Amino acid sequence: MTSTVPAPVARTADGHALQAVLLDMDGTLVDTEGFWWDVEVDIFGELGHRLDESWRDVVVGGPMSRSAAFLIESTGAAIGVAELSVLLNERFEARIADAVPLMPGAERLLSELARHNVPTALVSASHRRVIDRVLRSLGPERFAISIAGDEVPRTKPHPDPYLIAARALGAHPSRCAVVEDTATGVASAEAAGCRVVAVPSVGLIPPAPGRTVVRSLEDVDLRFLRSLITPMN
Repeated sequence: MTSTVPAPVARTADGHALQAVLLDMDGTLVDTEGFWWDVEVDIFGELGHRLDESWRDVVVGGPMSRSAAFLIESTGAAIGVAELSVLLNERFEARIADAVPLMPGAERLLSELARHNVPTALVSASHRRVIDRVLRSLGPERFAISIAGDEVPRTKPHPDPYLIAARALGAHPSRCAVVEDTATGVASAEAAGCRVVAVPSVGLIPPAPGRTVVRSLEDVDLRFLRSLITPMN
């Protein structure tokens, strides 16, 4: 899906090595990770099961199929993955019907990227139906492309979503800055060869080579993202 030999990192026409910014959605741009957990708790409560709070770290940021399968196996609930996935999407959509709360700093960052014409992609493990609804709050015009979890061969933590996004934008993964909030998303972006900014929403994400951890999007701007990509002479 991508070359195993990194392309030389050179400066772009505007003098910067950063080619694209790839952004996660839930918990990164919009404050919805808690909504997903609340919906899961409600549905399993109706099925006669109580979810353990510790499971939240397991299901956060993951693909719907994986999260659903884990919760079914952990509780023994009499429901299938496909049926549960439909219920989760329907309940979540109802929860965000009016408006989606943005994370602190999200509006400013998106506006700055648009103002400087930085190629930007929304890369999420959520399904297309959910992404399209959230885009109404984020502004679809701010993204050159959006990648949904049900539209890729393998979603996060596999590298496929970020490799596909980078290719669609004509960018090399090593020249893309990714902003993620979960360990699952970070693993996906790093496997794709991107530079990662982690803004943890649930659970801890430690710093690592090629990864920077910040407190919130209020600590992230275009200058900061450009500083992550070092051009080669």
